[in-house]
Amino acid sequence: MPSVYVSCRLPEPIPAELARSFDVTAHPGDLPPTREELLAGSAGRDGLLVTPLERIDAELLDAAGPRLRVVANHAVGYDNVDVAAATARGVVVANTPGVLTRATAELTLTLVLDLLRRVTEGDRFLRRRGPWIWSPVFMLGSGLDGKTLGIVGLGRIGRAVAQLGEAFGMRVVYASPRPQQAPWKRLELAELLARADVVSLHCPLTPETRHLVDAQALAAMRPSAVLVNTTRGPVVDEAALVDALRAGTIAGAALDVYEREPEVHPGLLELEQVVLSPHLGSATVETRVAMGRLCVEALEAVLLDGRCPANALDPAAWRAAP
Repeated sequence: MPSVYVSCRLPEPIPAELARSFDVTAHPGDLPPTREELLAGSAGRDGLLVTPLERIDAELLDAAGPRLRVVANHAVGYDNVDVAAATARGVVVANTPGVLTRATAELTLTLVLDLLRRVTEGDRFLRRRGPWIWSPVFMLGSGLDGKTLGIVGLGRIGRAVAQLGEAFGMRVVYASPRPQQAPWKRLELAELLARADVVSLHCPLTPETRHLVDAQALAAMRPSAVLVNTTRGPVVDEAALVDALRAGTIAGAALDVYEREPEVHPGLLELEQVVLSPHLGSATVETRVAMGRLCVEALEAVLLDGRCPANALDPAAWRAAP
């Protein structure tokens, strides 16, 4: 059977499905492999199943050796993979698009509601046993109806968030490098930042979007506005965000991803107007199983069926493969 290295623990029944078709070596435990463990585990494999925590670059591809034919990335984003280096070596790279759209969109709206209605802040208050009594002015938050939702990046997840926002009565605008076929108004990023009550980030991490939200972008936002990031941590300059929150430049932030994940900027931990979750965007049983199945299908397509998987990021690598 083809040999596959798996860098993470996967939910059932994915390990059993992999074992039926492949000679599997899986990294044990919940912590990701060290670089040395990843290089050693990849050596001589026909396929790899990895997560965004592993860097798949020229060094790793060369360490894996000439047998490597496919890398299945357990994520929709693939900024951890040097796709060009893989293509040059005839290695197909696949990701997991589509199946995590709804789950991530739902979490995004959860964070927006939590932040504006001060749910987590109230939870912390009660756990501290703070003195309180119901009052017409106690812990007032804000509703979504009539607010402007600014979507930065109108891909699958951005569109799903826009639709959910509309269901709550929000007005949707979006910013993207090119106009999209969409019922919402496209704005330049600067105008979106100036108009939106909620700025929700859904752009991929690229050299152009790294620190897209920096001190200048935060200064362009309304003082009553909030920022939500469920895409990739480095899209936001966390140090600048902490400064903006402390200064009252914006009203709050909700983050599911972090610039130096799993580290969180200590300033964010100190602020009440911040909601934090540990990268839970796709963390439902149904979604993680579906993502695992897409990875299995990509491995099977290349290594068992002799075809290019539908979710290949570099079909040119399939054509170049021997």
